[in-house]
Amino acid sequence: MALLEVSHLSTWFHTRAGVVKAVEDVSFTVDIGETLAIVGESGSGKSVCCYSLLGLIPCPPGRIESGSALFEGQDLLTLPERNLRALRGREIATIFQDPMTCLNPYLSVGEQLIEPLIHHTGATRKAARKQAIELLEEVEIPDPAARFDSYPHEFSGGMRQRVMIAMALIAEPKLLIADEPTTALDVTVQAQMLKLIADLQARRDLGVIFISHDLAVVADIADRVAVMRDGHIVEYRATGDLFANAQHPYTRDLIAAIPAGGKPAPATPSDRHLLEISHLSTWFRARTGHHRHAESSMIKAVDDVSLNVREHEILGIVGESGSGKSTLGRSVLQLVRPTSGSVKFAGVELSHLNNRELKPYRRRMQMIFQDPYASLNPRMSVFDALAEPLIYHGLANRKTVLRQILALMDDVGLARAAIRKYPHEFSGGQRQRIAIGRAIATRPELIIADEPVSALDVTIQARILKLILDLVDKHNLTMLFISHDLSVVRYLCDRVAVMHRGKLVEAGDTETVWAQPREEYTKSLLSAIPVAPATSTAI
Repeated sequence: MALLEVSHLSTWFHTRAGVVKAVEDVSFTVDIGETLAIVGESGSGKSVCCYSLLGLIPCPPGRIESGSALFEGQDLLTLPERNLRALRGREIATIFQDPMTCLNPYLSVGEQLIEPLIHHTGATRKAARKQAIELLEEVEIPDPAARFDSYPHEFSGGMRQRVMIAMALIAEPKLLIADEPTTALDVTVQAQMLKLIADLQARRDLGVIFISHDLAVVADIADRVAVMRDGHIVEYRATGDLFANAQHPYTRDLIAAIPAGGKPAPATPSDRHLLEISHLSTWFRARTGHHRHAESSMIKAVDDVSLNVREHEILGIVGESGSGKSTLGRSVLQLVRPTSGSVKFAGVELSHLNNRELKPYRRRMQMIFQDPYASLNPRMSVFDALAEPLIYHGLANRKTVLRQILALMDDVGLARAAIRKYPHEFSGGQRQRIAIGRAIATRPELIIADEPVSALDVTIQARILKLILDLVDKHNLTMLFISHDLSVVRYLCDRVAVMHRGKLVEAGDTETVWAQPREEYTKSLLSAIPVAPATSTAI
């Protein structure tokens, strides 16, 4: 008998705007020790499907319309809330995407770890602490006894995710639901998390449901894959069979959207350097302790970096979180003032200019941020968001601004009729197109793109990357593309620079670095890239 058997599950949301059929007639099974991956784009219903099993759907407006979910013979969908609460955490555990929103910032990690153990098993605090420290060691937290009393903000993103995994496993559940647990992580940390989950599963004989939008990520860990679209499972088969001979067009689109290979049409940059960075350092003062007893030390976010960027070139800056790549981009634009060194744009030294003197260069240098929802003003319509830089820099007036905005909407592939809408009325991919439109509105020569596609589904990511390439060619742009996703950088960039702990450790033509990396750190980044199996020629 399967550990979990879901049959004909339907979950609908009844709203004022009508009924949203988030999950419709979904069936699948999970065996003991098996990993089932549920993949699909945002809004496909994959998370709602799993949360329905645990009674985590808000009712109203959500309602389970039909179906059954047998877990060791018990139907989860008809269990009283008290019984279901007893199963959650003990028999069925969940790892969520963002550990920082799930961990209580006011409680130490240790207190949060032992809570489910004491609640579900009645263990004493002493026994629970001992087991928690052993589990922290199992998920490879350094010095677990000391870190037991640390707080969530004192851990890195990868370490917080390890804590979440420990918290999920502490009551020794039989089924683990991992909801996008590696999406926000660097490629090396992601590889560590995937291996950790696989190792723990093998040791504990866990059944695992792994929710993701990225088929390349699940290729190595899943036994079977269920592909969801618009609330339906459109394809459900063994992982190897899926990649070898995908049947549904949507599955083929997901596989085709996985970045693979180098840039489709490498650019031919000019010999002229548009940007010259020489011995650039940006340090921050960090304080430890409180008040008058505080001690200060320097964080060397960017440390003696020298780099040149040629006109019409896309240079990728890669590295893990904390490597200094985002600080480098902000230092170039003087959004963060460097501690020392030189930044020359078109031969002009920027670090010596005051804010008034920098204004004309702001028009010529623009930035695209990772989260367009945070960088766009929610109270400004698309028209206002695009008009603001044009009016501010004197590039348009009341008579010409509409024509220019409509041309920008055409450039970024958005409907002209959408100019009166607000950011919340768009999808994530559409909001990123708006942010790109705002960046190119001033006809800049240089754009710094800081992780502009890391939060997007793979198919939307593929469209945005193609859009960026098209706009670079059309407007003769030069770009500094910051990312931790090396597959994306290889597809998009002419050259790549690798940063580690504030320093530039390697730089060169993208394909050369991929084929012959010199530094061990670069080799570790490349080896951690998730690779999808070879697909059939029919895809």
